[in-house]
Amino acid sequence: MVKIIGLTGGIATGKSTVSKMFKERDIPVIDTDKIAKSLLNKGSEAFQEILTEFGETVLTPNGEINRKKLAEKLFHDEKTRQTINAIIHPKVKDIVRREITRLESYGETLIVIDVPLLFETDFHQECDVTWLVFARQKDQLERLVERDQISEDYAMKKIKAQWPMSKKKALADVVIDNSKSILETRKAFDKALERMRNQ
Repeated sequence: MVKIIGLTGGIATGKSTVSKMFKERDIPVIDTDKIAKSLLNKGSEAFQEILTEFGETVLTPNGEINRKKLAEKLFHDEKTRQTINAIIHPKVKDIVRREITRLESYGETLIVIDVPLLFETDFHQECDVTWLVFARQKDQLERLVERDQISEDYAMKKIKAQWPMSKKKALADVVIDNSKSILETRKAFDKALERMRNQ
């Protein structure tokens, strides 16, 4: 029987690092961010719905969705964020369910779903166990400013668009602290994975 791990974190907490660790162990990871981005491709159902909702102001000169402009709208306005999420998230869930079925048919017994908004979108209800990659807000802010080359003000808006880490921490089954060295993160990962496999 297949076991589903829901992997999440806050923005710039190092979720991708832990996701990579699963892949290195040959455990399949379904990346919902990649799925969401593919859903915005020109001509898709989600593309048409966003165009209907926001008009051509969110398009680039060549008629593609301007992802940067859409992200700015999303992080600056709660109503816009809810509208976009209502368009994208149900479609992402459908694709994830199909992918789980496909992987299960190949005999996979452990599958990871990498979901940035795991708890916010009730995606954790699709999972058997939830893992949270944790970092202090100070570290998040520094990493985000450096990674995306954005202002501290905009970085903080992005962080606050998600639930606080304390709220996610209270809901997660496993917490991987990524505030220290990569070596410490790997040790915590190995320990948590071994413990889960022995349950």
